[in-house]
Amino acid sequence: MKYYKFNDTLYLSRLGMGAMRLPRAGSGLDAPIDEVATEQMIDHAIEHGVNYFDTAWSYHGGQSEVVIGKILSKYPRESWYLADKFPGFDLSNMDNVEAIFEEQLKRCGVEYFDFYLLHNVCELNIDAYLDEKYGICDYLIKQKERGRIHYLGFSVHASNPETKRFLEACGNMMEFGQIQLNYVDWTFQSAKEKMALLDEYNIPVWVMEAMRGGRLADLSDDNNAKLKALRPDENIPAWAFRFIQSIPGIAVTLTGASNLDQLQENINVFKEEKPLSQSEMDTLLSIANDMIKDVSVACTSCGYCLEYCPQQLDIPKLLTLYNEHRFTKGGFIAPMALMALPESKHPRACIACKKCDNMCPQQLKIADTLADFVSRLG
Repeated sequence: MKYYKFNDTLYLSRLGMGAMRLPRAGSGLDAPIDEVATEQMIDHAIEHGVNYFDTAWSYHGGQSEVVIGKILSKYPRESWYLADKFPGFDLSNMDNVEAIFEEQLKRCGVEYFDFYLLHNVCELNIDAYLDEKYGICDYLIKQKERGRIHYLGFSVHASNPETKRFLEACGNMMEFGQIQLNYVDWTFQSAKEKMALLDEYNIPVWVMEAMRGGRLADLSDDNNAKLKALRPDENIPAWAFRFIQSIPGIAVTLTGASNLDQLQENINVFKEEKPLSQSEMDTLLSIANDMIKDVSVACTSCGYCLEYCPQQLDIPKLLTLYNEHRFTKGGFIAPMALMALPESKHPRACIACKKCDNMCPQQLKIADTLADFVSRLG
């Protein structure tokens, strides 16, 4: 296992084990965690050098924290690092930070968290996170002073301008940042620029969704063949991790493995680093571009449509969210971003006058696309 030297004191495994998609004892999203299978995974991870484990208040309906803490307690506390998160993705939690934090310590059976994050900083909750009346950052800083949090950070799904606004307000408190990064989102969600933004604030980068929710575990036959021709012995999921190993400045990459076989494969990848050559990188990004083109509208954000929209909709932003929603085949990012907008700025506010269509240099059928967006949102 390769390691990252963090803050000149800790050696964190380059691969961390996420606990959002643990094996279940039954079918369906409400099935309980399979504790025996999960224990096998954690035992294997620790045996092969993984020492970073990531859970959250909402994972598996709150049971992820309980099961992860229970299994890790078999091992000496100083031999592993536990990350948990304040659930600010739900605005009803904002005035309850103390009670939630105390309950998380209790669920996990620990006296402190090695790493603690503001969960899912996004357009919907940035103002609440920064609102002094909730005192979230102030409370968490006090827990740091008490030794109950060792390092404070954040995970983010916000746009880069909104991320910058968050960092301008409290970047000096953040010791690490967790972003969605993979070879599709390098350009599709501007992860490259987000990495540069965190670098401005000297914030080490943690990676989530390296496999894009499993979308990058297996590609089309044609794309699989292209990659196999370059590295015959490399399995397809490994390419997602080799891409990340090729990007300077990444500290920890989380795996969302949901069974032991997946975890074993991921750990094997991190036994050594095999960065991509330039030609391999070009091929992979070309594949990503083709995947995006298959499901997205080619808006260039020129803004010509904005002046002529009688509803004053932010059409480029809505089209960006539409592309995300189509690529993800649903997902939470687009609906979550829309929740931060007034109803009058949602895609359903479009009156199909098609003035935007007439002004679009790309000749996009914007009104039809917004109607399709409404349909997909249900």
